[in-house]
Amino acid sequence: MRSLHDLQQEMRSAFLDGAPGMLVSALVWLVAGIAVTRSGVSAAVWTLFIGGALIHPVTTVALKALGKSARAGKGNPLAHLGMATTAWLIVGCVLSYGLYTADPTWFFPAMLLVIGSRYLAFQTIFGHRTYWICGAVLMATGYACASLGLSPATAAFAGSGIEAAFAAILLSRNRRTAV
Repeated sequence: MRSLHDLQQEMRSAFLDGAPGMLVSALVWLVAGIAVTRSGVSAAVWTLFIGGALIHPVTTVALKALGKSARAGKGNPLAHLGMATTAWLIVGCVLSYGLYTADPTWFFPAMLLVIGSRYLAFQTIFGHRTYWICGAVLMATGYACASLGLSPATAAFAGSGIEAAFAAILLSRNRRTAV
């Protein structure tokens, strides 16, 4: 029986600590922020949904180009945890869309809460407390954006910046541990 540390190491190796996926997600938030400013909230909502659906396949291609397997070993239960968080993500998207229909300014803060809460489970998958901090920052930002009535563009750009910063931290950490 493999230890949790060994299973996490396998995930870290296969997915570069999850950093490329977080970076792709940051780019999706950025494009959604641009869409808000140029085409309105509705276009940005669909940009985030469609872009979000492409995060995994784009990340997989990037990881393979970097020589990573982009897949956990057979029987690694942490891969199943990753899939379970995808179910939460889909439910969160539906709930966020429902909030959007009530008030379009609530969509992006709600999505920050959804994504942030999903990252909490990534701490178990990859074994990095960085995910707890990132999740907490995203959730606090979502709450702040909603409670302060900040614009959808502000929320989208905040999501992009936060994820890009934490992806950089994870990549830096990965480089240090790989040497």
